[in-house]
Amino acid sequence: MHTQEKVVDLPEERKRPVDYKPQIPRTQPEIVIKDLVKKFGNVQAVNGLNLHIHKGEMFGFLGPNGAGKTTTISMLCGLLAPSSGSAQIAGFDIRQQPRQVKERIGVCPQEAAVFKFLTGMENLELFGNLYGMDKKILRERVGELVNQADFADAARRKAKGYSGGMMRQLNLMIALISDPEIVFLDEPTVGMDARARRRTWQQIGALKEQGKTVILTTHYIEEAQSLSDRVGIIDYGELIALGTPDELMAQHDAADLEAVFLEITGRRIMEGL
Repeated sequence: MHTQEKVVDLPEERKRPVDYKPQIPRTQPEIVIKDLVKKFGNVQAVNGLNLHIHKGEMFGFLGPNGAGKTTTISMLCGLLAPSSGSAQIAGFDIRQQPRQVKERIGVCPQEAAVFKFLTGMENLELFGNLYGMDKKILRERVGELVNQADFADAARRKAKGYSGGMMRQLNLMIALISDPEIVFLDEPTVGMDARARRRTWQQIGALKEQGKTVILTTHYIEEAQSLSDRVGIIDYGELIALGTPDELMAQHDAADLEAVFLEITGRRIMEGL
């Protein structure tokens, strides 16, 4: 049986004041999802998802493992073909214009996608070169990301010696190397220790301040509640609640999003993990 990992509280500077109001620009949606479905045999992993995500929005998908979060992200990034339905990223169709979509996104997948025989620095340089980045800009970008993550010493070592949490940190930096306008973060802090998790929260917050559109999937209440402008609670492949954290808690007279999920589904988010 899995036990719930203890998640440390956010640093004071990242906590929301009582009068916090999410700044969601009401512009043309950056991501438009319509009737999106994904089936694996008889299993319907995503069931008719409809959603608009606006430019500059920090959107959190909250739900237990197996709820459909990763499958949704994989379809939006072009890694899985939808069974039916459609989606557009920055005006480009995920089926018809996958190259244009991939040019505009950065993806931090749930599983570490790094070359273990290379150092952290070499991994970042390799992926930057794959994006065709100018060498001077790439060097500056690598240095910036490594310093933000307090990863300078680790970046000089081969990735095969990294802990799971360090792999996740490198994964995040790889996702950001090309300075994408849209960032998908799939369970970005799983396996991280408290210090690395705090640093990653700060990095994610900085993306919001840079005006990037961020889609975060998590089953950690603290991440969804403290980082997201809006939250979509997903379970069994369906979007069962949508709104700002404050709106959802007010609607259900709940102290946190865990209580909201419990009221809607009759179980806790971490059950069965």
